[in-house]
Amino acid sequence: MNGRDLVRSMKAVSLVGTAQGLRAVRSSWRRRRVDAAGLAPRGVERARVPGPVTGVEPGPGGGVVRFARAELRVRVTTGGAIFWGWDGAEPDPSYALVSGSPEADPRAVLEPDKEGGWRVVSERATVVVSRLGAVELRTPGGLVLRRDLPPRWWEPVGGGAAHWLQRSQVAADARFFGLGGRTRGPRLPNGTYRLWNTDPGGAFGPGDGPLSITMPVQFVVADAGCHLVFYDNTWDGTVAVREGEEGAGSGHDRAGSCEVRMDGGPLRCWVVVGTPARVLHTWASLTGPPALPPAWALGHHHARWGFGGEQEVRRIVAGYRERGLPLDAVHLDIDHYEAHQVFTVDKETYPRLPQLADDLLGDGVRLVSIVDPAVKAEPGNEVYDSGRATDAFVRDAAGRPVHGLVWPGVSVYPDFTDARVRAWWGRLYKERLAQGFAGFWHDMNEPVSFAAFGEPTLPRSARHSLEGRGGDHREAHNVYGLAMARAGYEGLCELHPKERPFLFSRSGWAGMQRYGGTWSGDVATGWPGLRASLSLVLGLGLC
Repeated sequence: MNGRDLVRSMKAVSLVGTAQGLRAVRSSWRRRRVDAAGLAPRGVERARVPGPVTGVEPGPGGGVVRFARAELRVRVTTGGAIFWGWDGAEPDPSYALVSGSPEADPRAVLEPDKEGGWRVVSERATVVVSRLGAVELRTPGGLVLRRDLPPRWWEPVGGGAAHWLQRSQVAADARFFGLGGRTRGPRLPNGTYRLWNTDPGGAFGPGDGPLSITMPVQFVVADAGCHLVFYDNTWDGTVAVREGEEGAGSGHDRAGSCEVRMDGGPLRCWVVVGTPARVLHTWASLTGPPALPPAWALGHHHARWGFGGEQEVRRIVAGYRERGLPLDAVHLDIDHYEAHQVFTVDKETYPRLPQLADDLLGDGVRLVSIVDPAVKAEPGNEVYDSGRATDAFVRDAAGRPVHGLVWPGVSVYPDFTDARVRAWWGRLYKERLAQGFAGFWHDMNEPVSFAAFGEPTLPRSARHSLEGRGGDHREAHNVYGLAMARAGYEGLCELHPKERPFLFSRSGWAGMQRYGGTWSGDVATGWPGLRASLSLVLGLGLC
């Protein structure tokens, strides 16, 4: 243990209590051991750039441009969105797209460019590929909106995931928005932003991050036009943005810049050009429209930690009625569980929960239940036993279940990137519906595992199905909450096919709107917290 980890371990014990602090220390060490055994050291790497162009192959909506050490596929789709991917990257498989890649636009053509490269000409934009691998996005009138410099890869000599870098230039007057839920926006100031869904571990305020929903989605606004760029890559990474400077008529404008670094995964992106409304409409057509909630979900909600029991809930609801205040839903946190175990009820504090739900419904008030992904690893726990029988839980590289530490104690985690596991989890909501709950609130699904030091999540070497392709937590982490939301949404649609589900999630990724909404997490109270909330919500709305 190095000195820094020792200090953090001592702080964990002092801050959260001896027993829980010691558990967090053990959990952190367990995570480190799992990664040491399951992840190969990076070792010697070899850098690569595309090199000079060697040939082309026309195809639907564009074609493939080949270079000495790479190849680039460009495809314009019928909706106007443009895809390009390096080294064989295709639009599928993707967690973001609603129904796979849209059809190619047969009107888009690949033709030689006068400077020795190639270009794909379409109705809404032109993509120009230079002879050394730079890619320019232009308006139909020829104005340059974005210029991607030739990318660079670093590949382990002995094999493994290559990490890559893509630098881009934008107009001097361009302004950046997006990148998921950020508290420094909605217009993003110069800086570096991490793409790794993270529980802040307490209330957050302006400038804190990363938070629970990060997305590699940039919305860029300039006088020449607007464009959106989505790097369809779920790995850990960073985006560094720097606004340009206009020369006040002197002709010495300095271009803005963007630098994307990813620890692995494909170098592929979607680009949309047009007015803000057209850009967002096309983006929604790619990733899916928002799920329509039931009408009551748009009303007034009351949520808090620690109601204490049924009588306190009734007292709160009565207080609203006595004061003539509207109320449509009450949210119950994990204190209504038995020992914080998901899909259970504390019979002492809520002895007649279905009756309570029925009585509240008579007053037009619905109950909403929190749902956490972590399952207490204890035989006799019905969800745990059922999950073991289904082989539902994330495993390490040696095939053993991965354990983490959350509110119920030592826990295991369903692998929501497996369709079979999603179906199993979706059926568990039958218990919640039987208790009278009408809505569902997903929490702790970044996913979280308490840690005294290191990252408060699963080991990076933890194995996931990833829809049968296989992979580890480095690729699955950012889509864990999205896949959990899908499991819950599809399960509720099957259990109650005639009712629209109400489901919202703390964590997620591009396309999560297909399964419901989101919430901010624990924001600090006061004006700074309100500012952070507004920034986060507006940024997510663009993504």
